[in-house]
Amino acid sequence: MVKLLKIGITGCGAIGSSLAKVITSEFSDKAQLIGLYDVDIEKAYKLANRLNNQKLAVLNLDDLINKADLIIEATKADAVFDIARKTILASRDIMIMSVGGIIEHYKELEVLANEKAVRIFIPSGAICGIDGLKALSHTKINKVTLTTKKPPQAFIGSPYLLKRKIRLDNIKEDTVLFEGNAISAVRAFPQNINVAATLSIAGIGPENTTVRIVASPNIDRNIHEIEIDSEAGKIITRTENVIHPDNPKTSYLAVLSAQATIREILDPIKIGT
Repeated sequence: MVKLLKIGITGCGAIGSSLAKVITSEFSDKAQLIGLYDVDIEKAYKLANRLNNQKLAVLNLDDLINKADLIIEATKADAVFDIARKTILASRDIMIMSVGGIIEHYKELEVLANEKAVRIFIPSGAICGIDGLKALSHTKINKVTLTTKKPPQAFIGSPYLLKRKIRLDNIKEDTVLFEGNAISAVRAFPQNINVAATLSIAGIGPENTTVRIVASPNIDRNIHEIEIDSEAGKIITRTENVIHPDNPKTSYLAVLSAQATIREILDPIKIGT
């Protein structure tokens, strides 16, 4: 009899909801969704009802962690580190979606995960090229640059824009909102630039990864262009993402990437770097 991987999800927004449906519909032969948690408990109940199983709603994060083999974090940048630390201390694996929230602390989580003999999974998200970057990390990398272009409305509520009183409705052409390293980018746009955190952790580090953020009123997709220059060669990628139908701040590919990561965890054959 196959032992099912017990998966709990914290964060019942667009991404968490999508992954919950995938686990129950596509991975039910190898995995079991055992609980849903959200700080807004109504979201957990609503999602549980949509899945026709109200018992999935869990009132306490600790209870969710204790019941699961794997926790999927789909919350916000300011919550993810505490969730990840608590999960690892309980000797449970975790998949992190809000990668920007650990960009300044990922090495601490890595040390803790080694001590507890657990795994931290970070999907590639809304970008392509992580496989090549991981391979190139074994040689000298001279430069990694990410240019992200999104429709102006995707940046609504960003701390960086609010502080500088930048009006998005005044943008009529491509406008560079930010240029700096990955740490500064994540601080400025915590809900928009998880890809910068993923790219920097996989490559030359947050301080050395250059990020350029552009508001583009003439596009309806989230576009990420990556340039990697190394002694082993050069990689240039461009990913044009359809916006997630339930959340304009994220890309549909981010959910599909998490789905692919779950499959990678469950399947015996591992493909790609």
